[in-house]
Amino acid sequence: MPDGDRPVAGLPDVVARRLAIHGRVQGVWYRASAKAEAQRLGLRGWVRNRLDGSVEALVIGPPDAVEAFVAWACEGPPKAEVTRIDITVEVVEEAVAGFEQRPTA
Repeated sequence: MPDGDRPVAGLPDVVARRLAIHGRVQGVWYRASAKAEAQRLGLRGWVRNRLDGSVEALVIGPPDAVEAFVAWACEGPPKAEVTRIDITVEVVEEAVAGFEQRPTA
């Protein structure tokens, strides 16, 4: 397991990743599409726009589902033009339930 990945009681093999998604990712339904994709994959977490024009997401779930979300995020919705994604390993937040779209930060 990468540093930061910790097993959670009752949730084997759960990982958390924070994504900073750069490019033409605001005003193209990226957040709503990301929420739909995360829910389809059974992930927990959130997505929000950043003031610098990027989109930030925290995804929590089984490694395969998180990897599938990251692969989707590299493309995003049809009108998005993703140029770069920075990914960091995060500590799994047990308190995060579901997947939500958060206000711009």
